[in-house]
This record gives sequence, C-alpha cells and structure tokens, in this order.
Amino acid sequence: GGQKQRVAIARAIANNPTFIMADEPTGALDTKSGEQVMDIFTKLNAEGTTIVMVTHEEEVAAYSSRRIVLRDGKVTEDRRCAV
Repeated sequence: GGQKQRVAIARAIANNPTFIMADEPTGALDTKSGEQVMDIFTKLNAEGTTIVMVTHEEEVAAYSSRRIVLRDGKVTEDRRCAV
C-alpha cells in the first residue's frame, strides 16, 4: 500500500527543493516505508531543506525540530524539540 504516496514524495524531492509541504506524508504507508520517508526528510532537513509537515501521529511528529499544535483552529503549543 501507499504506492501513490511514495511516488508523490519521490516527485516532490526529485529536483532538490528548498521547501517541502507534507500533509500526512506517512498516512498510507506501512511502518517500514514511513520510517524510510521520515529518514529521507531528516536527511533533507539536515542539508538545509525546510519541511513543514502535518501529522496526527506522535511517532512522526517526534522527528521534528519544532512542533506547533493546533486545536480548534488555535495554536495551543509552539516549542522547539530535540531531535
């Protein structure tokens, strides 16, 4: 599962973008594929790519260096995280 999602992610990173917006990037992926995607995002971010990601998964959010939590359309948390 998640073949279309993997292809969309591959297309998004193919031209070495400076900015990526990812809405639930691991949502349709199995655990292993999701970890691979997040490892790629981590590497891209370390190389200078800005990644803005929306997720409901705590395991995926744990990869972030900054976490902004929205509840009922309002920011309820904005903090830097150790990755």
